[in-house]
Amino acid sequence: MKDEHIYIRNIYYMLAYAFDHLIPEDEKKIAGEEFEKVQDILAAILSLGIGRQIKQGLYREYRNYKEDLSVMRGKIDMPGTIRNQIARKQRLTCEYDELTDDNLFNQILKTTVILLLRHGDVQDKYKQELKKEMLYFSNVSRIEPGDIRWDALRFQRNNQSYRMLLGICRMVLEDLLLTMEDGEYKLSAFKDIMANHGLFERFVRAYYAKEHPELKTSDAGVPWAVDDEYTAGLPGMHTDITLVDRKNPGRVLIIDTKYYRKGVMKDHQGSRKFSSGNIYQIFAYVKNMDAGFGDRPHEVSGMLLYARTDEEIQPDNVYHMSGNKISVRTLDLNVEFEKIREQLDGIAAEHFPNVSGKQAVG
Repeated sequence: MKDEHIYIRNIYYMLAYAFDHLIPEDEKKIAGEEFEKVQDILAAILSLGIGRQIKQGLYREYRNYKEDLSVMRGKIDMPGTIRNQIARKQRLTCEYDELTDDNLFNQILKTTVILLLRHGDVQDKYKQELKKEMLYFSNVSRIEPGDIRWDALRFQRNNQSYRMLLGICRMVLEDLLLTMEDGEYKLSAFKDIMANHGLFERFVRAYYAKEHPELKTSDAGVPWAVDDEYTAGLPGMHTDITLVDRKNPGRVLIIDTKYYRKGVMKDHQGSRKFSSGNIYQIFAYVKNMDAGFGDRPHEVSGMLLYARTDEEIQPDNVYHMSGNKISVRTLDLNVEFEKIREQLDGIAAEHFPNVSGKQAVG
């Protein structure tokens, strides 16, 4: 049986790649820890990030205030000031802007930490560190998780360091909302969180984008190869990951990632079969992209990449369908991260001769 501690520790790498936030000092600290539960590593990552943010200074935004004051500040609000004079109040109604750390970014951090400590099974050493850090958030309000408008967050130079932290917060808070029972929150196992939030897909795509610049990495759309340009009513096709050889743009690998809590193969009339929908989907991507090249030299391949489960039989199949190579593979996330690197690098080397210094797996 594989070591669950290894799997939990790898969560850091998946999050760090997905949010482009690999920090060597954090990597060393995480690598030296033995995490019993997923809540522990979430607490550890948040603690490291929040601690660094406190040293740099919490992100602040200007907020508009309107108050009755004895001295002028900002600009005078005439209707309010006139009302004060009528009421014989010697006060000026003023509008002014003030920098504050009580903004949506910090509110989300505070709310997440409080709920994680309250509803997650976190070891005392991580609890104590987070509680100390929350002292710096005394002026920050809490926010109802269901009221957060995630699309309202705008990242720029002054708050880029919040991107990974708030990505973790979003997964935690949305998971707590999904699992709320009788008005009480509870935190799922991280495998459920990963399945709900597409982290596996984001990690694999981000890994190739960062570690293999010789390949163009995207989540490209695939146009339907229709004969008369009429596409009304056809569903859109959008790949999880498309890898293109920069030196030979006709060489393409489309990867469709799948993360299941349980087995990836199903019993069908006495034999084990892949999901027909998954196979049809990758086949449609490959054949339509292939047709788009026309007479130009090209080689389009496809791959269904499953996260490895505890099933005894794991997919490792290669099919040749109408001139295209379509593979079904698994990525083992329950090994040391260097082994995960080897698996991903091997996939790239297998499909792209331009990938230098890598050895194909299998």
